[in-house]
Amino acid sequence: MDSLFYAASGPRSDDRFPFIDAHIHLDLYEEAVQHRLIKEAAELGAVALIGVSMDLASSRKNLALSEQYPGLVVPAFGYHPEQPVPSPTETEALLSWIEENASSMAAVGEIGLPYYSRLEAEERGEAFDLSPYIALLERLLQLAGRLGKPVVLHAVYDDADLVCDLLDRHGIEKAHFHWFKGPEHTVRRMAERGYFVSFTPDLLYEQEIMELARYYPAELVMAETDGPWPFEGPFAGQPTHPGMVREVAAAWARLHGITEEEGARILFNNTRRFYRI
Repeated sequence: MDSLFYAASGPRSDDRFPFIDAHIHLDLYEEAVQHRLIKEAAELGAVALIGVSMDLASSRKNLALSEQYPGLVVPAFGYHPEQPVPSPTETEALLSWIEENASSMAAVGEIGLPYYSRLEAEERGEAFDLSPYIALLERLLQLAGRLGKPVVLHAVYDDADLVCDLLDRHGIEKAHFHWFKGPEHTVRRMAERGYFVSFTPDLLYEQEIMELARYYPAELVMAETDGPWPFEGPFAGQPTHPGMVREVAAAWARLHGITEEEGARILFNNTRRFYRI
């Protein structure tokens, strides 16, 4: 396919394997790019794009996209933690809006804790108060529990165990840790709980991610792009496109010694099962 956005790093035996991008920020692409991207993804075999949100404005945009592309754009509504905590008024507005539009969303997300913001602050010698982020996350987890929705989590390294504690506290069983990185004991804990993880295109070139992909149970894995976040390796210089999910699935299959078709089918079915698509 002649695409402005995506060129596969190698030939696929069948480019028509169905796929789902389990985590993409569609609203962060320029508007003209959004529509081209979504249409191209469908032509490449995308069955769904899980459009995660940054805040209330982002959630509104993803809802609008889902109405324009019903069934293809599947939105999740939430508040990304790598930004300042919203004011009490903003928090209440977000929570109320999510509850009002719960029937239109697949999950509460993206939510979690600000690992990278905190690390940057500490490197600058600045104090960082995590408590308001924990309080916000608890409110969002409570909402997800009340609505019976899964959660999409930004929780890596030191934060992941804390988030696992909060999931236990609030009785959340369906959790998707996107682009997860963390210590072995946390990985074991997450796998035992039946939490899902998803791999991005860095699976093709990051050894740490390859090791996680080898270990994590095959029935609990998905593929994502986290677009428009850019990648290196074979994707250097390319705008991030949902079609890259096919490359992730092929790389995961190679790590497990199975065919690309089988790998694509496993990740596709896992994602469809988790998000009830």
